[in-house]
Parts: sequence; C-alpha cells; structure tokens
Amino acid sequence: MIIELGHYALVLALAAAIVTSILPVIGARRGDQALMRTAVTGTFAQFLLVVLAFAVLAHAYLVSDFSLLNVYQNSHSLMPAIYRFSGVWGNHEGSMMLWLLILCLFSAMVAGFGVNLPVRLKANVLAVQAWITVAFLLFILLTSNPFLRLNPAPAEGQDLNPVLQDPGLAVHPPLLYLGYVGFSVCFSFAIAALLEGRIDAAWARWVRPWTLAAWTFLTAGIAMGSYWAYYELGWGGWWFWDPVENASFMPWLAGTALLHSALVMEKRDALKIWTVLLAILTFSLSLLGTFLVRSGVLTSVHAFASDPSRGIFILCILMLFIGGALFLFMLRAPGLKAGGLFAPISREGALVLNNLILTVSTATVLIGTLYPLVLDTLTGEKISVGAPFFNLTFGLLMIPLILAVPFGPMLAWKRGDLAGALQRLYMAACLSLLVGLGLYYAENGGPVLAIAGLAAGFFLLFGAGADLWFRAGFGKQTFALALRRLAGLPRSAFGTALAHAGLGVTVLGIVAVTTFQTETVVEMVPGQTVEAGGYAITYDGLRSSKGPNFTEDRGHFTLRRGGVSKGDVWSSKRLYTARRMPTTEAGIRTFGFSQLYVSLGDAMDNGGMVVRIWWKPWITCIWGGALVMMLGGLVSLSDRRLRVGAPRRRAALATKGLEAAE
Repeated sequence: MIIELGHYALVLALAAAIVTSILPVIGARRGDQALMRTAVTGTFAQFLLVVLAFAVLAHAYLVSDFSLLNVYQNSHSLMPAIYRFSGVWGNHEGSMMLWLLILCLFSAMVAGFGVNLPVRLKANVLAVQAWITVAFLLFILLTSNPFLRLNPAPAEGQDLNPVLQDPGLAVHPPLLYLGYVGFSVCFSFAIAALLEGRIDAAWARWVRPWTLAAWTFLTAGIAMGSYWAYYELGWGGWWFWDPVENASFMPWLAGTALLHSALVMEKRDALKIWTVLLAILTFSLSLLGTFLVRSGVLTSVHAFASDPSRGIFILCILMLFIGGALFLFMLRAPGLKAGGLFAPISREGALVLNNLILTVSTATVLIGTLYPLVLDTLTGEKISVGAPFFNLTFGLLMIPLILAVPFGPMLAWKRGDLAGALQRLYMAACLSLLVGLGLYYAENGGPVLAIAGLAAGFFLLFGAGADLWFRAGFGKQTFALALRRLAGLPRSAFGTALAHAGLGVTVLGIVAVTTFQTETVVEMVPGQTVEAGGYAITYDGLRSSKGPNFTEDRGHFTLRRGGVSKGDVWSSKRLYTARRMPTTEAGIRTFGFSQLYVSLGDAMDNGGMVVRIWWKPWITCIWGGALVMMLGGLVSLSDRRLRVGAPRRRAALATKGLEAAE
C-alpha cells in the first residue's frame, strides 16, 4: 500500500501544480491578492507531495522491495546501503524523480525566501515554475512512472549498473541537478518580467542570487563528475568531450555569462534585453541536456534511457518552453528599454567582452555536439566530433578570455582607464611569467607554448590577488589601515577574487597535466619494476578477494623513490556477479598536487598483466580550482546584499530604530 501512496502523491502534486500554474496568473492580471497568494500555498503543497513520493521510492530501495519494477531492475539485496539509496536516482525514472524534487525545492525556496519580491512578480514566477512542474509530472506519470508493480514479486533484483556503484553517484547527480534546475528560477523570473513588460535593476538584483547558487552547484557537479569518471573508468583522462559532458558544460558557460550580465544590469541598468535572453537560453540548455541524456539519441555511459517515446515527450517540452519563451521575448523585447550607455573601455565593456566570448564558446560546443546528430538524422551519415575539434576551437576562444578576466575588476564603471589597469597588473604579469618559467623548468621542460599557458593560469591567480590588494589600498595607506579596509570589503569582492583565482588554478592544472604527463604501457610479471614520474613501481602480483556483490582480482604495487619506500597502490578488476559485468578500479596515489595512476589491463598467458601507468603532475589543481570557484560562489552568496530577504530586514531594523528613538 505504501507504494500506491507514492503514486497518489504524484497525482495530487500534478493537481496542485495545475492550480498553481493558472490561478496566480489570473490574479496577477486582475490585481486579485487572494488569487496571487495561492501561488505560495500551491507551491508548498507541490513540494510536500513530491517529497512524500520520493521518500516512498527511497524506502522501497532501502528495504529491497522487488515488487516494484524500478527497484527490481536497478537494485540488489547485497548492495551496500549507500548504493541502495543512491540507486534511487541511478536510473531514468528515479533520476527524473530527483529532478522533480529539486525543481519543487527551488520553487518552495522562492516562495519562502522571496519575502521582499513584489506580490505580482512573485505570483508570476511561482506560476511559471508550476508550468515546468506540470510538464515534468506529466512526463513521469505518462512515460516514466517509478511506481509500477510486479506480480509476483521476484526474489532478487537485477543489480545496479556496476559503474554507478560508487560514492560519486551519491554526490554528482544531486549537485548537477541543483545547478541544472536552479536555472529554472532565472528562467521563471525572465518569463514573469516579460509577462509584466517591466525589467529594471531591481529585477537583476533578485535574479543574481539564484543565478549564483545554480552556477555554484553546477560547478561542483561538473567537477565531481569529471573526477568520478577519471578514477572509475580507468582511462586516465579527466574530460572526454562526451556529448553528455558537453550538455552539462553548456549551461555552465551560459550561466557564467548570465551571472556577469546580471551584474552589469544591476549596477548600471544596462544590458537588460540581453540578460533576459541569457536567462532563457541558460535554462533552455539545461532542458537540452535532459533531452540528450534521456531521448536515446546518444550512446554514452551517461545516458539513462533509450525509449523513443520519452525522447519525443521531452522534445515537445523543449519546443513548448524554449519556443514559447523565445516567442514571448520576440513580442516584448521591442518595448523594453535598452538601458544605460558606457564606453568600450570600462568595466561594463570588459563584462560584455566576457559575455561575447562565453556565448560564442557555448555555440561552438553546441555545434560540435549536435552536428553529428543532425547529420545522422538528415543523411544517415555517421561522423564523430571529438577532442581535436573542441580543443582547437574552444581553447583558442579561451585565450582572450583568460587574459581579459583580471582587467575587469581593475576598470571603473562607465569609463575606465586601461593604462591604469595595465600599470596595476604589470607586476602580476611579470611575476606570472617568472613563476610559469620556474614551473616549466622544474618539470624538465616541454612544448615552449606551455610557458604561456602556465603564465596565463598564474596571471588569473595573481590578478585576483592584485584586485584585493589595490582595493584595500596597500602601498597607499598604512599597513594597518589597509588591513582594516581589506577586512571591510564586501564579501562579494572576496567571492569574485576566489572565483577568478579558482579558474586560474584549474587552468594551471589543465596546462601542466596536458604538457608534462607521462604514460607507460607495459606487460608486468610479479617482481618486475618500472619507472614513472621519478618513482620505481614494483608489481607484487594479484590477490583475489570478494565484496558484497562482486569478486575482484587486486594488483598490488610498491612505490619507491631513491630507494626509500613511498607507500603502495592497489588496482583491481571486478566482476559483478548479478550482471556478469566487469569493471576496472584504478589505483591512485597522490603526491602533493600530482598523482600516480595505475590501471590493470588484460591478463597474459605467462601470469603477467598489461599495466598502464600515468604520472600526472599538478592534476589535482583541475578539481581544486573548481572547489575554489565553488567557495567563491558561496562566499558571494553570504554577502548580505545578495540575500533575497535582506532589504526587507534592513527596513524593519531601521523602523525599529526610529521607534526606539521616539
């Protein structure tokens, strides 16, 4: 009976969403306060009902209720509890439930925290969120119902895909969906503003925190997914330009542009039309990613579904929301004021350049991702667009962006002084070149162009520090006064510096590992030693062991440097008994920012193994930089000026102060 309770909760959530999608819009047009207030009540009702449905599904997984088709197909009683729980979203139906849960969570957060929003705008925003909720509830109930029963119930499940039986499944999809779905709030604000025909700096101030939150989570989700694939698949790479990887990367690029564009709109009342369009396009790219993963048009380790009916349904959702939003934008855009003017050399100009490069980069990735699919559909010809295309086109576009990022904070609003910015960044540029040269020679050289890449990464890092240095007045004020000024800077200033510095750290990791990594493929027998990254690696042989639902052969490797033991590494090949599916578990040993990566290949007739060994210098900077960027986002979100309810609380405190004075 508890399973049916989850199904009924979804049906009731659909009814609540339909009501919430209609009544507040009518109330906003009529100025009816009672109808507009139904948006908040309906939103909370949707959220509670979806939480109930999700809890029922999670309970079925945790107790291994194989009378549920979804549990039978994706779980096993011998799986550890963490994988039984994370397995809830390790399949198509469950992942859509997680998507829906996070969508309703964001809607409830707008309803609960948006206390300072105008009533009409808030009603329209929640109504648009409800439109999206209705679409995905219909999709789940009609094509992807997770509550289908089996009668009689099987005694055992078919097990979860072994690649997904990893702690990464518990972290990566929720973070990624918090980013994907978080941009729905920006989309809803854009549609609500277009419905009202009013967009101003206050609108940008309300949108920015939601954009920043979604961007922060998406950054963490992409980084976690990259590291998960890196250590789980045993291929030694950190990014493959897989179409589904691109599907998460495109909203991140567009969201980064939106974040900077909203800042210009808030500060200078400029780029209004462009900011609204970016809000629409960013969430549209999130929906496109959903289509690519679940339509069956792609064959990928990331893809969940292959049922064409689901793909057609999501395609209809895409056409409805993207087409409808762009049509509304076309109708309303001519009536919107363009906003303030500014000189090309200014902070606004730097942010416009940022937007231009990011949107062109997004278009490049989009074309490279969709072109093979379109060509296959129209002509039947199958081609592959891989790393060489993306590395060349995307990499070239990133060069001017990396060089321009440190200049933006150094320029004044409206009209900037480029010579002054150059003077402030002169020392940072020189120091970056020197440190880049030092790292280049410390790693025993490589392609000469690597020096420029390393210097660019350090330029981002030192440029972020220079921004805080000059804002605090070091060199112009006494040291004590400059420290006080530094401490008094808004948190958003520190958040911006951290985000830019994090990008620099990631660039350093990418350039260093691409330039200096080494790969060794060798047949090894027990007792044999090879050299990699300055370490002597001795293969000690295989040891068999058994896990809860798998058997494995574990290869043991001893590490020495200069004759001194530096620990060991275990690398294994597993066989999951239920699915009879093998996996490779790479052995990784971290030394500072670098890693030694060992992966087992095929067994040889002489008792040896094919072993692939990579030395990856500075590779952890790739994900460490993403963590710093995420920290920058969180620090900025903690700034009181970016809290959604802050203006009202300040007004309330001011009122209490006046009353006390009287």
